[in-house]
Amino acid sequence: MQNVEQRAHTMRPYKSPCVGADDLGGPSPAGRPIPKNGAPYTTSPGGIDMNLTQVKGNTWVIEANQLIPLYKLDEKRCVLLDTGLFEEREELESTLSEAGLTPVGILCSHAHVDHCSNNGYFQERYGTKIALTFPEAGMCSTPLTLKCYFLTLSPGTVAQESSCMIHRPDLFIPEGDGPFDFCGARFRIVLTPGHSAGHICAITPDNVCYTADALLSQELLTAKLPYNLSQQMAIASREKLRGLGCDFYIMAHRGVCPGGEIGGLIDANQALIRRRAEEILALIDRPMTASEIDERVCLLYQLLTHKPRRSLRFERNVRFFIEYLVDIGRLHEECQNGATYYSPAEK
Repeated sequence: MQNVEQRAHTMRPYKSPCVGADDLGGPSPAGRPIPKNGAPYTTSPGGIDMNLTQVKGNTWVIEANQLIPLYKLDEKRCVLLDTGLFEEREELESTLSEAGLTPVGILCSHAHVDHCSNNGYFQERYGTKIALTFPEAGMCSTPLTLKCYFLTLSPGTVAQESSCMIHRPDLFIPEGDGPFDFCGARFRIVLTPGHSAGHICAITPDNVCYTADALLSQELLTAKLPYNLSQQMAIASREKLRGLGCDFYIMAHRGVCPGGEIGGLIDANQALIRRRAEEILALIDRPMTASEIDERVCLLYQLLTHKPRRSLRFERNVRFFIEYLVDIGRLHEECQNGATYYSPAEK
């Protein structure tokens, strides 16, 4: 019988340069155990296997490009914690169907493309209730507000490529940490802004915490340009996770960590951000514009794409590090001929 630690060795790696034991193999509420050979419940029509793996009790994960947690309310109903990428819709729906589950609720961590792209679809097709924080709901309300997430992409590009993200929640998650009753189950919400403005972590009734993108898993700690709207706020939010006392922590990208190991993983995440910031700072040997810094960073990390949409995302992520270095007093801003230049601050 496989548990989450054994399954972690067979999880497909998350392929992006910009971001990634107890025996828990007991039966589900429907009496259906994880197959002993680790096979998924379904081989989806799209050719991608999505394994459904038990973490603890009624808390499970669907192994997609990222981990999509779900909480089983009974033999037929579940609450999804995020819905993944648009391209994964068919596989996600098939996996739920094969397990005999209907999603009656979506407790969404944040409105990013790999976390909410199928929210509107489930809402329309199944009447699934969606819960979001106010900042995240506002961001995915129109194509123009979505530009606040993509930033460097043009409004037309955002509208063309990301219209699947546009939807309206059925209810709002309160502003504050604490219990949240949803679809007949009591979750605990931990506000963790930084990765996005209204990002949350959700703790299931099994005392399993879904950290979403507040933490990267061990395998993603080589990420070249981790995305955080505010690196400083993301650092502060990670510190909130230390004292939660949960039995397991699920990272969207892309692992499950026992409670006793969370402190070390938080330390490693904090060290990654500070290390990348120092590496970027070391490249700034004269007053430089953000675009000049971006070019040096892409050369350093060999992010040599030929696709403008991809390079614009790199530029966005580099800018977040520049802003972090300004906020902590490591970079100085000055203007020349209407352009902003950055240089190391005097010690």
